[in-house]
Amino acid sequence: MTEKLLFTGKTHISGGRDGSARSGDGTIDIKLPQPHPAAENLFGIAWSACYIGAMELAAAQRKITLPDGPEVDAEITLNADNGSFFLRARLNVSLPGIDRDVAQELIEAAHGICPYSKATHGNIDVETTLV
Repeated sequence: MTEKLLFTGKTHISGGRDGSARSGDGTIDIKLPQPHPAAENLFGIAWSACYIGAMELAAAQRKITLPDGPEVDAEITLNADNGSFFLRARLNVSLPGIDRDVAQELIEAAHGICPYSKATHGNIDVETTLV
């Protein structure tokens, strides 16, 4: 199999109490106050967008038509334990109009497709709930 580069995201971060971040294409330009909750929010946004695309691909592979408007509410928590920091994630997924068993199959399949899910697999606790 030949690898094909699909996209490269480029960002610039400057730190300190008045830190900021911006993307190379100008679509993101935000302040990063201390502590940096924006990091967890941005991670949740990026993962959710990718995850929806993965569910759409899983549905297409199974010849299932998804209704308009699949949704993911992500909660990314930063935790500390004895001076060690770690993340946890909760993805609440809404696939209205799809049989619950089929929807559950799609959200499980999406974890095998989504690069963010693959990157976090076995590294952080992830709870996925069909709502």
